[in-house]
Amino acid sequence: MDVLSDDLAPLPSLLSAYARPDTPRHRLIWVLDARFARLVATTSEPVIGQMRLAWWNDALTDENGVKGRGEPLIDAMRKLGALPLYGISQWLDGWEALMGEVDLSGYAEGRGGGLFRALAGREDVPPWLDRTGAAWALWDLSGHSADREVARRAIDLARGYIADGGLPWPKTWRPLRIAYHLARHDIEKGRRAPAGLTPALYLRLVRVALMGR
Repeated sequence: MDVLSDDLAPLPSLLSAYARPDTPRHRLIWVLDARFARLVATTSEPVIGQMRLAWWNDALTDENGVKGRGEPLIDAMRKLGALPLYGISQWLDGWEALMGEVDLSGYAEGRGGGLFRALAGREDVPPWLDRTGAAWALWDLSGHSADREVARRAIDLARGYIADGGLPWPKTWRPLRIAYHLARHDIEKGRRAPAGLTPALYLRLVRVALMGR
């Protein structure tokens, strides 16, 4: 079974391509994020959603590699050596913040910071990585939320996470840098993210990849 076939959207797929030779790990992490998004979107009772997220946390942090066995995505991550994931608890807390009464700050710092830590693959990350991740997460939410007021609030809040000046992005964090600058472009203009990979967004991605921003 190909765990990537239906779960990897075009933008994460392109971003992962810039992670060579770490592309397979990045792809699996983005697929996992899509799973969390779908879990939240299809859960009407917060308590049930919390239990489902707790299952993923237990399976992804099981040092014995027993919990979650048979789940294709977890099996693929174990086979690749992509576990343990840095930032996983933070990441899951962020998704949980969208259940029930929405906490946009908790979502942004949790999902964005945790996801960027997982992609970076390091525990010792600078504080600005969490902030850039938070800005990206709010931008991404603005493009997927059917609630225009939530989308507006997300972009307004994202302005507070924009970092001033240049940041010392390590070469191996190139996909994260690209993702952040794609988000920053719209956030600074007060514009929500496109719902998918539009031609304009693709051209911006190529420009950021080539020129830095």
